[in-house]
Amino acid sequence: MAEETIMLSQNSESLGDTRVNVRVLDIIAGIAAQEVDGVASLRGSLSQRAQEAFGRRLHGKGVELSQNEDGLDVDVFVYLNYGVNVPKVAQEIQQRVSSQIAAMTELVVHDVNVHVEGMISSKTSSLIDPDNLFGDDDTEMGAKK
Repeated sequence: MAEETIMLSQNSESLGDTRVNVRVLDIIAGIAAQEVDGVASLRGSLSQRAQEAFGRRLHGKGVELSQNEDGLDVDVFVYLNYGVNVPKVAQEIQQRVSSQIAAMTELVVHDVNVHVEGMISSKTSSLIDPDNLFGDDDTEMGAKK
């Protein structure tokens, strides 16, 4: 199976073509989006989330690219931190993704569409008592009736 690539524009003095794998552009866009304050994570599959839980940081998930005559269209799927200003964070994601792709590849980014998949609460403490999982305060473990 051939990998999808995008050819970069080059000057006339170039000795050949330069092609960039689409996964590289996914990674650039993913890292740029994750660096924005207020972004909790990008959309990913359950297996990707499991790999992140064990310390492996995956980039490129939550990013979809398409190329047309006007340039690249980038769709970024994010989860934001609860309480952030959604329009401001989305605008920062658009600016950061567009500028990073342009700076690293000289490709024209036509659109950066931000899809907010959800909000993540920063509250980490659990309300579940591990000694009383079912809320049965009246009964003691092992007590016979």
